[in-house]
Amino acid sequence: MGRMSLLQGVLVFALVFLFTPVHADRPFPKPRGPVNDFAEVIPPADEQKIEAVVRELFDKTGIPVVVATMPDIGGAEYNEYANRLYQAWGIGKKGEDKGVLLFVTVKERKMRIEVGYGSEGVIPDGLAGEIRDRYMVPYLRKNDYGAGLLNGAAAVAAVLARHEGVELTGESAAPVDRDSGGGVAVLPLILFILIFLLVFRGRGGAWLLLPLLMGGGSPGGGRSGFGGFGGGFGGFGGGMSGGGGAGGGF
Repeated sequence: MGRMSLLQGVLVFALVFLFTPVHADRPFPKPRGPVNDFAEVIPPADEQKIEAVVRELFDKTGIPVVVATMPDIGGAEYNEYANRLYQAWGIGKKGEDKGVLLFVTVKERKMRIEVGYGSEGVIPDGLAGEIRDRYMVPYLRKNDYGAGLLNGAAAVAAVLARHEGVELTGESAAPVDRDSGGGVAVLPLILFILIFLLVFRGRGGAWLLLPLLMGGGSPGGGRSGFGGFGGGFGGFGGGMSGGGGAGGGF
């Protein structure tokens, strides 16, 4: 009986092992540029607007904001997947690690704002969650991926630009509202940023109000950094992320 029970146990284990789905790690696709719509859910007009705002930010600050959509992630955990994708692509300049990845997986209906090490002080988890909830998720829930990702990119770019003391002047720099046809009020987000800067930076952070009140631009604010996105993918220079940011379902 003992041998029979052991044999039955081994047989059951073998059957479970053979018929349990295994989610093997897929190789990550190579990045195409600042917008990587592998799921093909972003309308061309919105893709152009996203590219415009993140290119302007990159040209003036050297900080890349990258958008990626996937049709599915093969059963992987979405937060971990976004973090590994960030590392695989090396978003940002090595050693500085400034950058942000806006990630969406369509089948799993999950999204994440993944923030590089060097940008975590500018976009902490709470602020990333605010951008997610206010500017992205309402549109993603309606399958309006273009508006959701454009809004997210514009909001993230605005925070980074303000911190760097530069002004984004392009038409795509303000989040959009599909329902009203006009721009979403950005005052709540700006006030949130101001409160964060004052609370966490103390008295020394008061000087950051000046660029906000004066409308941006510091002399020499633009940076050649490590090149542009076109051709050689200059925004992918070996940057790292420690898992900062915010994600969730929609």
